Amino acid sequence: MKPLDEYNIPFVGLKEGEHIFDYDIKKTFFDCFEYDEFNDSSVNILLVFVKKTTLLELSFKATGYVNLFCDVSNEPYNQSIESSFDLVVKFGESYNDDNESLLILPHGAYEINVAQFIYELVVLSIPQKRLHPGLKDGTLKSDILESLKDLSPDRLDNKSEGHIDPRWEKLKKLLTDK
Repeated sequence: MKPLDEYNIPFVGLKEGEHIFDYDIKKTFFDCFEYDEFNDSSVNILLVFVKKTTLLELSFKATGYVNLFCDVSNEPYNQSIESSFDLVVKFGESYNDDNESLLILPHGAYEINVAQFIYELVVLSIPQKRLHPGLKDGTLKSDILESLKDLSPDRLDNKSEGHIDPRWEKLKKLLTDK
């Protein structure tokens, strides 16, 4: 059995109407896609699958968290996830996924694998800049954060205000000697 077979939905045997699928996404799911940015994850995907005579409507809702590293302090933290995505599946001559909210399956198709859609929903709901919540409220204590504060331009200016490098003095003199 392939690792992502549990995300296959055989829609041929389903009755018309609404069907609900529930998935718990852990880190092993992302390992199948060779995505290693998450330390851990606990995301619940609620999929409302509506079968109609000529099309399928899929509505994904993701809630939970992923554990990842902060871009500034490199400390791990839990990033909450809350996102949704709607997809319409129609049938045509050949497979076509050019449109992000419309999928065309060939007429002979009998199942759909939703793993790729779940993967994209979770990964794209992560903010581009990953900041530990402790950075904003000042509660995070980290050696890296202390080093960054010590090396900030404001602190460097305050420390060296009384002591000016003699090389700078000679350069300043060049500017005033014109």
